[in-house]
Order: sequence, then C-alpha cells, then structure tokens
Amino acid sequence: MADLAFVLHSRAYRETSALVDLFTPQGRTRAVLRGARGKAGSLARPFVPLEFELRGRSDLKSIARLEPAGLAYWLEGASLFGGLYLNELLIRLLPAEDAHPDLFDHYAATLPALAEKRPLEPLLRAFEWRLLCELGYGFPLEVDVHGRPIMPAQRYRLSPEAGFEAVEAMQPGLFSGVDIQSMAAADWDAPGALMAAKRLMRQALAPHLGDRPLVSRELFMGSVPPR
Repeated sequence: MADLAFVLHSRAYRETSALVDLFTPQGRTRAVLRGARGKAGSLARPFVPLEFELRGRSDLKSIARLEPAGLAYWLEGASLFGGLYLNELLIRLLPAEDAHPDLFDHYAATLPALAEKRPLEPLLRAFEWRLLCELGYGFPLEVDVHGRPIMPAQRYRLSPEAGFEAVEAMQPGLFSGVDIQSMAAADWDAPGALMAAKRLMRQALAPHLGDRPLVSRELFMGSVPPR
C-alpha cells in the first residue's frame, strides 16, 4: 500500500537521479529517485500531494513509485515564500523517521490555505507553534514559569526552555501580558498581537535553528521592494 507524502526538497544526485526529502505521516525521510528527468521527476516538487512506495534495505532507500494523490497547490508571491519557509523548518528541525501524523495533517491543511491567499502571518505562526509543541519545545501561554496566571499589565521575558518570566526592569525583547493573552486566544485582530507572535516565534525557534540563517527568510526579505 502506498504512503502519502509531500516533497520538502530535492536536489540532483549522480547523473540522472535526485535525492528527495519527503514529509509523510511517519516522519521525514530521504530517498533516491531514479530517472528524475522523466515523469516522476516532474512530480518531485513541493506542494504536490503524492503517493509513494520505497524499496531497499539500506538507510538510503529508493522511490519505487511516485504518483499524484491530488492537485498541486499553486503558491505564488508571499504565499510561495511562506510554503518554502515551512518546508525549510521541517528539514531543519524535524528528526528523520520521527512520526508526527498530526503535524502532517496540519501541514496538509495549511497548503490550501496558502494557495487561497488567506492572511499569511496567522498561518505561519500557527504552524510554527504546532511544530514547537510536536517536538516537545512548547511552553505555557496562560501561566508564567511559576504557574501564576499571565497578567495583562505585566511584562515578561521568554525562556525558550521554560516559558514566560515576569520582569520589572525594561529590557529588549519583552512581551506584554495583554499580547501574550491575545496570542493564547489566537486573537489576531488584537492590536500588536501578530507582531508580538512573530517576535515570540523567532525567540522560541532560535535555540533550535542555531546560527545558520534560513534561506527562505533571506529570499523573502530580498524579494520585498525597498520603501
């Protein structure tokens, strides 16, 4: 029986093959696609729902079958960069062969939303948060590190390993309690909530991404015309 997958990335391998990173309900896996210049190679691109079968006993298996499981999601502009960003996060952070079926479902539901050009920022923030939680890196949004409720008038700093800690002195990178409450409720209409969520996810992801910059983020910034 074939498995479901999306291609996260592919690159040339030897003369006529490709190394393909697949995201499946069973996790992220890398396999060789033989004859990548043919019909199968045209399918080995991001944002296409696929059915596939692997063969081989080595760690690096071969793709025995690759067929469309639905129509490709056409992403362009900011939505395209958003999709590439999600793919890069999965490649960088998701361990190989680590099953996350709920994360796969979330990803599969996000792609049509991107294709429909729904507001980008809430979609990215929701996926980042789901990814952090699935990997065990999530933290409470309703209480601080001591279990006390988040207070609207209080300011907090984020400890990515533990959560929010109340502070009195002003310092860079703090979050207001009201913004944290808006994020916890996914109330993106609240003033400042989306901007705070973007800062929060950058702080939360930074320890796990390391010093190497995200290519998709640099591409997106380079595509924004100067004002």
